[in-house]
Amino acid sequence: LALMPRAAGDLRAFVVAHSHMDVGWIYTVQESMHAYAANVYTTVIEELMKGKQRKFIAVEQEFFRLWWDMVATDTQKQQVHQLLQEGRLEFVIGGQVMHDEAVTLIDDQILQLTEGHGFLYETFGFRPQFSWHVDPFGASATTPTLFALAGFNAHLISRIDYDLKADMQKNKKLQFVWQGSPSLSARQEIFTHVMDQYSYCTPSHLPFSNRSGFFWNGFATFPDPPKDGVYPNMSLPVTDANLHLYAQTMVANIKERAAWFRTGDVLWPWGCDKQFFNASVQYSNMDLLVDYINKHSAEFGVTVQYATVSDYFQAVYSRNLTWEIRDSQDFLPYSTEPFQAWTGFYTSRSTLKGIARRASSLLYAGESFFTLYVQKNPEGSICKCKALKQLQSLRWAVSEVQHHDGITGTESPKVKNMYMNNLMFGMFDVKKLMASIIFDINNAKKNGEVYSSVYAKDLGEPGDEDVDLYVVVYNPLAWNITTFVTVSVSSEAMSVYDELGHSVPAQVQSSVESQSTYDLYILVAISGLSYRKYSIKPLDGQQAAFVGTSVKYKRRDLARAGQQRQQLFPVVNSCYQIVFDQNTNLMHSITDRETNQTVQFTQEFLEYHVNGDTKKGPISDNYLFAPNTSAVPVSKAVGLEVMSGSLMTEIRQYFYSNVTSQDYIYAVYTRLYSVPEGYDGKLLCHRIEQEYSVGPLEFNREAVLRTSTSLNTRQLLYTDNNGYQMQKRPFKAYVNNTVARNYYPMVQTAYIEDDTTRLMLLAERAHGVSSQGNGQVEVMLHRRLWNNLQWDLDNNLTLNDSSVVRPVIWLILGSKAVTNTLYRTSGLALEHRPVVMFGALSGGDKPKLPRQLQQNSVHDFPVTLPPNLHLQTLSIPGWRYSSNHAEQVHSIHMGVQKQGDPDFSRVLLRIRHLYEVGEDPVLSQPVVVDLKSLLKGLGSVVAVEERSLTGTWDVNTLERWKWNTAQYPGKRFFNSTETSEDFTVTIHPKEIRTFFVYFQVQ
Repeated sequence: LALMPRAAGDLRAFVVAHSHMDVGWIYTVQESMHAYAANVYTTVIEELMKGKQRKFIAVEQEFFRLWWDMVATDTQKQQVHQLLQEGRLEFVIGGQVMHDEAVTLIDDQILQLTEGHGFLYETFGFRPQFSWHVDPFGASATTPTLFALAGFNAHLISRIDYDLKADMQKNKKLQFVWQGSPSLSARQEIFTHVMDQYSYCTPSHLPFSNRSGFFWNGFATFPDPPKDGVYPNMSLPVTDANLHLYAQTMVANIKERAAWFRTGDVLWPWGCDKQFFNASVQYSNMDLLVDYINKHSAEFGVTVQYATVSDYFQAVYSRNLTWEIRDSQDFLPYSTEPFQAWTGFYTSRSTLKGIARRASSLLYAGESFFTLYVQKNPEGSICKCKALKQLQSLRWAVSEVQHHDGITGTESPKVKNMYMNNLMFGMFDVKKLMASIIFDINNAKKNGEVYSSVYAKDLGEPGDEDVDLYVVVYNPLAWNITTFVTVSVSSEAMSVYDELGHSVPAQVQSSVESQSTYDLYILVAISGLSYRKYSIKPLDGQQAAFVGTSVKYKRRDLARAGQQRQQLFPVVNSCYQIVFDQNTNLMHSITDRETNQTVQFTQEFLEYHVNGDTKKGPISDNYLFAPNTSAVPVSKAVGLEVMSGSLMTEIRQYFYSNVTSQDYIYAVYTRLYSVPEGYDGKLLCHRIEQEYSVGPLEFNREAVLRTSTSLNTRQLLYTDNNGYQMQKRPFKAYVNNTVARNYYPMVQTAYIEDDTTRLMLLAERAHGVSSQGNGQVEVMLHRRLWNNLQWDLDNNLTLNDSSVVRPVIWLILGSKAVTNTLYRTSGLALEHRPVVMFGALSGGDKPKLPRQLQQNSVHDFPVTLPPNLHLQTLSIPGWRYSSNHAEQVHSIHMGVQKQGDPDFSRVLLRIRHLYEVGEDPVLSQPVVVDLKSLLKGLGSVVAVEERSLTGTWDVNTLERWKWNTAQYPGKRFFNSTETSEDFTVTIHPKEIRTFFVYFQVQ
């Protein structure tokens, strides 16, 4: 093909064969493997071996790895190696899944990418360099930065607003250089291709036949492949009689698309969802077309070739054009037509969203806890290989749920159950591991204690009276943390002691959850990556926990409140005064005591009533939010109870549909903390913690909490991309669907502000968020829907979610300067709350005094970073690959790559700078970190290698393509890092730096 003469005006079409394989959506992973996914790889490999010109791209690693481990024969494995070397099979993206971009956290995107890349590099020495994000619903500006940091040369997206895409297509602006991060800008820019209106599926219409074209293997059937191999909707085969007509159809489509791009290179995706399960019939038909068009290329003005994504981008790159720069603006939200705003999924299946984040946070804690254990207890009794398997089960589950039909809540109920089961199983494994590490370290000390059990559960059971409960609390952040942990206990009369027998401040009060138990709040102060042990005893002597006292207020009828004079009462700590109005039992105002600014502040629950009947107009479903009227207030009466104590005041508000209702569907528990002398209470004091209880909802209701303030915000909202960077969200008026198109994802952070004051919201799971009025911010907390769209009914995608959800949001109110210093650390403190494990000291050997509970040795060397740096990762990945690329490729080539035990000597470390350039006068400065001194608590650092984001490149050898832009004409390659010989690194705003660290063997 390369030798064919090409006229200047000729078009070159790159036929990219692919199968879009959802890792869960309508069918579970197991069902998909059985029905079609295993057959994709088995038949594609066989067919690629038959024709030297044929090519294919493989995307989701979860399916490929299952095929590789469970299905592939030795011969097929050899063939995969050969095809990769020939460049005819190409892995693109290379993550476990094609992750969602709107509601995922950056940590989890990196995790799933690293998980896939580690496998590919260890097994094949292969490093993906191109993305293929063809299906996520909207595009975040974090993704191009991540792919640049992972060493990619180009990024590809598809789903962006229909009206924007039409405009870009018309003006040949679908390709640009994207500077996704304002702080990293040109250093981590990446060439980005937006697919045209046909997106990733081959257009199947044939003008000369009423049958479809190009999908010769038909469509996959579930649960079983057909016995006779005849699938539904197999396309019209290519024959001598129709060959010319088929070629004309294909050429016409190539020419139509070429008009939308600047070069004569046309990306022609061949495939769609669940395709190529019978690759033989696919390639045998397409071979005829490719050959025919190329034989008549002079007449058609087109040449055609099988291609990988790399082939296509290489062709565009080699034309050496100058490209426009796009700044850090994202492509969210996403609409497909005037009444189809894909903003419902920001909240769909809130419980799954919450569990996915809890699992991610537990994994983060488990990884560093295990790393500390391995480094500090080389003689420990825990089997490291088994421990790594326990961590790997949660790595796999957290990676899997990042799929764009996973954490999005857009899957069928059985697939949701698959994700939940895998997450719960992995969490159980990691809790078991953490508990056994505690047990091993303490038993190793042989200090006379008998531990009857260490069990990792979310709540301790009130034990029998002869047993002292103890809790072990691990802080996974590399900062000193002062916060409260909650333990469920059976009586109000409790005392709490630390390892040295000193009394610990605590407060106990009747539980929100149940009549028979009490919530014990323990004030913990723990340094970075350290744990503390607290014993909880039935009351002895003077050192009792404070008991919270309850005042219940009369239920108030909101309709009649306006007729009475306000009766205000304050709840105060050293940062805020929150005022409630006894006539309504609602919040009235908040005063920031530092600046003495008072902001009027009211909160109410509302519901959008939405349509589920397709005959009556646009519907809301798992994906779409289509409100047909304004939101309606849910309650006519509010009940109020105030629990006050010396450490915390909890305001419990219950929202009833009317004054006489027995049950409530909505409640808010607001907690304000007071910190005693001698504790660093800065973060705790500035935190107004709210926990909501919402549900079960009625059908076709979307529940929001609307907070209205006196701030003059001009309806400007700020929300985050993936917990990495903030986006400005001015309110936009549209002809249709304005409410839904002004909803944005809040993954971790959102705020509104006026000239002096800012109100921040921090979340522990994703929500849709919007500002529908000046001074307002509303958060969608829950959705329950049903519709009669036949496709939704057939696939069980109607979102009949009858659950009660319990999300938590922290509010911070203050000047911009103060909130700036607090919100990054606070957001991570909410994300990574300390892990609490429970145990019991039993029976006769019980020490009379808890003094013998020794300080644990992890404690002596905390890992501490300054507040603008976050320890993003500290783990033992276990990969067996060589850090030296030539060596790794050679050992794979010779078939001598290391088998056997994982490598426990390589520690993966990532450090992220939390601030943008110019965001804060102090915190936005670069930081010099001495890695040897930072990690001295783990042992003596002997070597550090700086790596690309997912670990597969040595940064000194990584040379990404440099695309010409007006900003930097003609500069070719560049690199972004400087590592010094003495283990110190300078970390600049927004950088995420990745290292392999090796310690002296003890």
